[in-house]
Amino acid sequence: MTALICGSMAFDTIMVFQDQFKNHILPDQVHILNVSFLVPEMRRNFGGCAGNIAFSLRQLGGEGVPMATVGSDFGPYAAWLDQHEIRRDALREIGEAFTAQAYITTDQDDNQITAFHPGAMNHAHEVRVDDVAQVALGMVSPDGRRGMIEHAEQFAAAGIPFIFDPGQGMPMFDGDDLNRFVAQASWLAFNDYEAKLMQERTGKSPEQLAREVEGVIVTRGAAGSSLFSKGKTLEIPAAPARRLVDPTGCGDAYRAGLLYGLQNDLDWEVTGRIASLMGALKIEHAGTQNHAFERADFDARFHEAFGFAL
Repeated sequence: MTALICGSMAFDTIMVFQDQFKNHILPDQVHILNVSFLVPEMRRNFGGCAGNIAFSLRQLGGEGVPMATVGSDFGPYAAWLDQHEIRRDALREIGEAFTAQAYITTDQDDNQITAFHPGAMNHAHEVRVDDVAQVALGMVSPDGRRGMIEHAEQFAAAGIPFIFDPGQGMPMFDGDDLNRFVAQASWLAFNDYEAKLMQERTGKSPEQLAREVEGVIVTRGAAGSSLFSKGKTLEIPAAPARRLVDPTGCGDAYRAGLLYGLQNDLDWEVTGRIASLMGALKIEHAGTQNHAFERADFDARFHEAFGFAL
């Protein structure tokens, strides 16, 4: 079952500030904020929600096709995708633009300050769901506003079930926009903050939203995640991480686990735990696409974390 993952493809420049932001920002002076952080550690990684999710899904043995618009500088990323046998036929190059770029600074408390240049992502609406054959499952993740709206409409028109995962794109939509996405989607995925923002803008709690879709997933970091479906709430524990290195991209890795479970018709108890373990494996590595593993090792970690075999 092929999953079409609509979202961004981006280069991530990740910098680590070896202190806490709060030690260098005066709360009563934020109206004249002018700070500089020394970041001796810096990495440039391949990222973007569509790329990250497709990469993690491939690690699990599933097939995810990223659909996005990219810039003329995309060559190194294209080679990376080829190396990992991730399809590129749903990507379109926008010659006059850069691929989207994120500049992320993380402190020792895992707080983040991010600057994002959308670049080619602003043309996301120029690629269409119906351009890709034999798609059985979809995802609308953060992308250009028009692209997210049109891709959701295209999935719904084609009868393809999909996950709506607004992520960092949530501020682009008001309550009416979000309610339209809910009416079109089969599943909704948020982190804890996004779920609260969703409730503020739509007036609907996760439990209420779950009456309109097949399932609502809310991730809560180290506190695990909650799955709301068919009038029931399922609490999924966080999988233990062996080391805490970099939280960037953990949500994308989790969502790859959701897609894998849906592709393989697994129940939510198992699907949620696969997703949780994917997040733990990701946080153990720097960057969003550097967590490689053998499937036998994943299965062993799953048994170790949750006490039963996958």
